Formats: sequence, structure tokens, C-alpha cells
Amino acid sequence: MNIIRNTAAIAAALIIAPPVLAHHSEAGMDMESVIVFEGTVKEFAWRNPHVYVIVETEQSGEPVEWELQMGPTNILSRRGWSRDSLLPGDPVAVRANPMEDGRPYGILRSIDKEGFALAGFTQAPAVTSRATSLAGKWTAQRPESGPAPAPAPAPRPDGAPPCTSGFDCFFLANLVLTDAGKAAAESYDPLSADNPEATCVGRPTPSALVSARGYLLEFDLSDAQEKILIRSEWFSEERTIWMDGRTHPDASETLVTGHSIGHWEGDTLVVDTRNFDDHRSPYQIGVPSGSQKHVVERYRLNDDGISMQAEF
Repeated sequence: MNIIRNTAAIAAALIIAPPVLAHHSEAGMDMESVIVFEGTVKEFAWRNPHVYVIVETEQSGEPVEWELQMGPTNILSRRGWSRDSLLPGDPVAVRANPMEDGRPYGILRSIDKEGFALAGFTQAPAVTSRATSLAGKWTAQRPESGPAPAPAPAPRPDGAPPCTSGFDCFFLANLVLTDAGKAAAESYDPLSADNPEATCVGRPTPSALVSARGYLLEFDLSDAQEKILIRSEWFSEERTIWMDGRTHPDASETLVTGHSIGHWEGDTLVVDTRNFDDHRSPYQIGVPSGSQKHVVERYRLNDDGISMQAEF
């Protein structure tokens, strides 16, 4: 993964918004289908944790209002959006992933207004400074916005059609499941109380890294002899990477984010994380993980000073 430097501030505020369908994920969405329609903006709600646009269109001769979910204001602002980007009465053309149950609700992929396109997550913020270390705020860059063409969607291990967008697509394409994993995924209802996000429990490592295409990562090396802090806008997560030579605690001591220790291999930061709490769906596809989970991450600043290599 290629991550580029960004100097925007991290937002850590929790803002309570009126209940809509509050997904906070792609739960219940058909991420493999894209609907396309034209209509008129009825409302543009610039708020957190999600910006929403309501577009009225016509289906089977009847007016229908589509409620379309976008990212939070901080992410969209870095990509050129503002509260005035869409106004009531604006004619628009929409591309969105719809609900699986057929309700007029979707995740917005792009919207064309008066001949120009506004995209939620496809354009990377401008690079404003060069780094001499990993310290700073970083955002991941989508392949299609980089110098190389976007790779073809990866085939899924289960033989299903390739997934093309969304956090869960990464794991659908890369996780090879045992029979127990498949059974757990099939029995999981993301719209039920079984979903940890229903009680605002975030997904542990490597979720923040995979989510960095939208949510900033900050590396704080101010006390690097003892610890490195990795902060994410994703659920306002803060991880402590202990650099003082300590080992992991007893396996009975678990944390939502796990326990992380790190060391340097030349110019590469290596992070070893164990002691995770049980989590019903850390990859958003209903496959659980628990205290036996073990994650190793490697971070290295590239010579250009504006990107790093990140692996897990």
C-alpha cells in the first residue's frame, strides 16, 4: 500500500446526529451493484458522522426520494467538498451502491452536477510538505489516482465475482476462510446487535490502515525511545507501540486494539500486535477474530519524502 503525507488536522470530536439509517459501514448494502439515475437535489445535509444528499427522481412514473450516504465532513473537505457543493434544485446524475432490500437508500460513489463530477473518495488530497521520518499525518492513495493504472479486481477465494469497492472488498478478496469461518460469515447479521459497531466498538488492526484511504493516520514519534503513538480518525483510535524492549503481557490480558511492541530494522518500523479482545466482525464480513490473532506491520518512508510503504 502506498500512503502519502497530508498536513490536515485530525478531528477527534464525537458529534451526535439525528438518526437516519446510521450504517457507519457497508452493512446491508449491495456493494457489487451500481445504480445510475438522474434527479434533483432536495436536501444536502453537511454533518457528521456522515454527509447525506437526498435526490428526487422518477421511477415507474412516480417520484422517489433517494437518501445517499457519503463520508464525514473532514474527509470530504480534504477532497474539495463544502456545505455549498450541492444546493436544493440542482440537477444531478448519480452513481451509488443500493440497499440489498430495495429501499431507496445508497452509498454515493459519484455525482455529476452541471457538467463536472464530484467524487467522494477517489481523488487524493494535495501533498503539502515532504517528510524526513514517519512522523506526521498520512492518507492512503487509491491506485487509480496514482501514477500506475488501477489493478484489475482480485478474484475471490470462494469463486464469487470480484468485489470492486468498499472496505469489505479488500478482505473478501484476500481472506481464505476455513469451514468455521464460512459458517460464521453466513450466520452473521450486520444489522443486528451482534455487530460491534452498533455499540460504537471499532474494528481492530489492521482496520485503520485499510481505512486510511479516507481516514488520516498520524504517527507521533515525539517519545520514540519509549513508545510511538499511531492515531486514526477511524473511531478516533489511538494505539501505543511500545519501543522500550518490553514483551507482550500474559495472553489473559486483552485489549480492543491489542498490545503492540515495536522495533527498527534499519529504516523500517516493525510492529508486532497480539492480545486482542474477541471481535465478532473485524473485517466487516462476519468472520470473527480473538485473542489468538497476531498482526505484524512494517512501515518505511520512501525516498521521495511524500509516501511510505505499509504492509501487514
